[in-house]
Amino acid sequence: MINYIEAVQSRVRLQEGPQVIEQLLIASYMRPGISTKELARHTYLPVPVAAAIKKEFMKAGALVQERGVRCTHSGKLYVEHELGYGGLDQELYRSLMAEENDWQTELSDVLTRLTEILELRPQVDVQIDQSQCTVETSLRRAVLCLREHSLIGKNIMCVGDDDLVSISLGLLLKRLFPNMEGQRAGITVIDIDERFLQFISGMAKREGLSIACLRIDLRQPLAREWSGQYDCFFTDPPYTLQGMTLFLSRGIHTLKKGKGNPIFLSFAHKSPDVTLSMQREFVRMGLSVKQVLLHFNQYIGAQMIGNSGQMIVLKTTELTAPHITDFFEDELYTGEVRRTVRTYRCIQCGGVLQVGIQGDFPTIEELKNQGCPICASHTFAWLAKRTI
Repeated sequence: MINYIEAVQSRVRLQEGPQVIEQLLIASYMRPGISTKELARHTYLPVPVAAAIKKEFMKAGALVQERGVRCTHSGKLYVEHELGYGGLDQELYRSLMAEENDWQTELSDVLTRLTEILELRPQVDVQIDQSQCTVETSLRRAVLCLREHSLIGKNIMCVGDDDLVSISLGLLLKRLFPNMEGQRAGITVIDIDERFLQFISGMAKREGLSIACLRIDLRQPLAREWSGQYDCFFTDPPYTLQGMTLFLSRGIHTLKKGKGNPIFLSFAHKSPDVTLSMQREFVRMGLSVKQVLLHFNQYIGAQMIGNSGQMIVLKTTELTAPHITDFFEDELYTGEVRRTVRTYRCIQCGGVLQVGIQGDFPTIEELKNQGCPICASHTFAWLAKRTI
């Protein structure tokens, strides 16, 4: 079968990436007779660009202009078999994709089952910065994945998953595809906590969900075989700058090459200075910020972050690359960072600085924000640490 996405992409060099081309085809499949103007609005493209993509699909034989735009027979087969939309409950899909609709009402049965499952999950280990998100938050992340066109037919990575987002994704897919044999999405969880991996594996088997679990210490480099395998990833890392950078780097390693791939980063609300340091890390890794959803995540018993956190949706670009590729030897978790003094060297001038309670700067975020006191550079290499 013709790969219509690649065929059109080769003729239309779209800066937004192939995901937008795919979304235009899916919109034509889900809404036969859709107008070019509506296609443009749906994909956030200028009307002339949407019209150009539509024409290329027509030339390739996937679309036809017939009282609006609709898929040909071969176009339908491609969407259903190659993109994974065969057997989809289209009415439920359309309802969930409409942001004004109350998805909790539509998915009340899924919430009920998810509540039963999450009540049985292992206790969190605060020493590795675990915290329990609410049932609604876990499923809300899955719905966001659907609305970002990153669920159906996709390979999804969860970089750490004490919030059981993998289970929520699997249950949502199960609801969308009454005959689970027709759905092609795959979910993988990598985590250091064997308790959660065993729990997720057991529940996935019981519920008939396609979830693979592997125990991996993210301080060690990921094997080359993991590179370029996934369409998106979720992560709720330790709420340190080091933790965020490490988890993002490992997730980026697993993403397919190309621009426009989404990353779903859950993180605590931070001060303007720390937020600036976070944004510097995004730029350093070649990531763009699509949206920031404040108070998107709600947690149980996480008073240190006010029981809520933000969801940051990032997108890959042509410059995207992991910042950390080798072994990670710095402090990672909040408790580790608070009881050590770390030595850094300025990459530009070679100046040596102490970071920690008894150091020149209280945190690496503060050092990066203010810059080297000698040359004002914002790039530093970790040298050593000592415990107070």
